Amino acid sequence: MNPIATIVFSAAALMASTAYSTEVELWRLDCGEIEVRDLSLFSDTYNHVGEKRTLTDSCYVIHHDQDYMLWDAGLPAGLLGAKLDPSAVLAPTLVKDIPTQLAEIGLKPEQISRLGISHNHFDHVGQAASFPQATLMIGAADLAQFKADPLPFAVDPTFIKPWLDGGAKVDAISGDRDIFGDGTVIILSTPGHTPGEASLLVRLAETGPIVLSGDVAHFEEQFENRGVPGFNFDRAETLASMERLTGIAKALNATLIVQHDAKDIAKLPAFPKSAR
Repeated sequence: MNPIATIVFSAAALMASTAYSTEVELWRLDCGEIEVRDLSLFSDTYNHVGEKRTLTDSCYVIHHDQDYMLWDAGLPAGLLGAKLDPSAVLAPTLVKDIPTQLAEIGLKPEQISRLGISHNHFDHVGQAASFPQATLMIGAADLAQFKADPLPFAVDPTFIKPWLDGGAKVDAISGDRDIFGDGTVIILSTPGHTPGEASLLVRLAETGPIVLSGDVAHFEEQFENRGVPGFNFDRAETLASMERLTGIAKALNATLIVQHDAKDIAKLPAFPKSAR
């Protein structure tokens, strides 16, 4: 083998080994449900007219070496035990809050050092303030929307008050971010649903790569029919992000998880079991 080929081969081998040099563990949490009485809201091409569906609201804990990261913060704790409004088009409810679920796996809220947020909507930041010690990692464009006047759809700055007040650390992200520097946990820039929407790639040694899609899609069929909600920030960017995620999943042979789809999140172990 010539010297250049040897160098290339060695670099590739090093990258492959360092990707799993630290054991990574992933838990799926139940962060609520949203009963949708008119699913056509999630399509600007008149798909799903007359359909109803219950969307899941899932959050995730990632254990990396000595660090614990929470990906998305679910529906607000104020919705605990909320009765579904029979007249509402979107009816959210919450059975168990995040701190209670963390306790079931032996964790305290203060052990969460990073809070990664896929985007700024209320059903993904609802319990964020339970983790004021964590560094908030969010797309810079989404962070800016918390200060907009008027506020965009589903954006409420009270949910991230500790960070907006300056008392907690914010990491405003542009582009992709290798969080731990070893390729195991990577925030992926996937704008469209919101201007700073992000997804998460988690490489697990036993399970293989997992892609958590945020709200690039709300249910699996949207990837198949390129369904875009009319309330998305940018249609073209949404479609490009769908292409990116399906391309990544194919290239890495990764499991793509649509966070609001009960069928998709069931691809991961049910809490309190974890994926490794």
